[in-house]
Amino acid sequence: MPAVVEPLGPTHVAALRAMLARDTTHNMYLLGLMEEFGVVSGPKRAPFTFYGRFYDDELTATVFVGGTGGLVIPSASSPIHIGDIAKKLIGHVQPQSIIGEVSVVDSLVRHFAVAPKFSKAQKLFSVSPNDLGPFTNPLLRLATAADLPQLVPMAAACVKEMVKRDPLVEDAIGFELRVKQRVQSGRTYVLEEKGRLVFKLDVGSRSQFGAELEGIYTAPEHRHRGHATLCLGQISRFLMSSLPRLTVRVDDETPHFADIARKVGYLQGRAQKLIWV
Repeated sequence: MPAVVEPLGPTHVAALRAMLARDTTHNMYLLGLMEEFGVVSGPKRAPFTFYGRFYDDELTATVFVGGTGGLVIPSASSPIHIGDIAKKLIGHVQPQSIIGEVSVVDSLVRHFAVAPKFSKAQKLFSVSPNDLGPFTNPLLRLATAADLPQLVPMAAACVKEMVKRDPLVEDAIGFELRVKQRVQSGRTYVLEEKGRLVFKLDVGSRSQFGAELEGIYTAPEHRHRGHATLCLGQISRFLMSSLPRLTVRVDDETPHFADIARKVGYLQGRAQKLIWV
């Protein structure tokens, strides 16, 4: 019996959740997207689609596609199964960015025959409540609208440092809106010293299964003072008062942050890759 690839709908919610929950750590981002936005995009949301691969009526893999390919996220599944989905999407989806496990990202790149202009190797780290070390900083707080004049350029500097692209040059209005929306939804935390923001992080995706942290950034002039260690420990302890697990992606080119994550209690998972086309 051949595999069947089709867009997922409301009737597939339980099957999608069960499939992703088999590996909550490596599917954390997709679980958060599903819980926050559902399986089908609403009229007031940016369009997206979950495509699923079924074999003998069992959902074996999924690929999230934002718009027509602005953001593509494959599940932590067999590269062959992800490849089956890609074959059906050729001509309908034009990937612009892909993030996920190395093997499945490579499968998508191969099937879509795209040439990445930028590629970053990463590792996925995760932590559970029992693994946390004693690092805290109670001064870490939720960002507010009053922080935006400092937060927007700080967030832009974080993006520029990570992917070598300046969002304030490419789409200043859109980027400022996204930063503002994260603040309004209680997803951004900051550390302030003497009226200046010195550290930030975002809760990128959250569900009943846990959350993924992203956008972790210390202002260059305030690095090597322990801010990242104490603030990562603080947010981890705070969020895991109600969540079972947290994840964070660490660039291979920043081994010092991998050391910070391990110090706080995070354990290294499988290799990841982020590409821009």
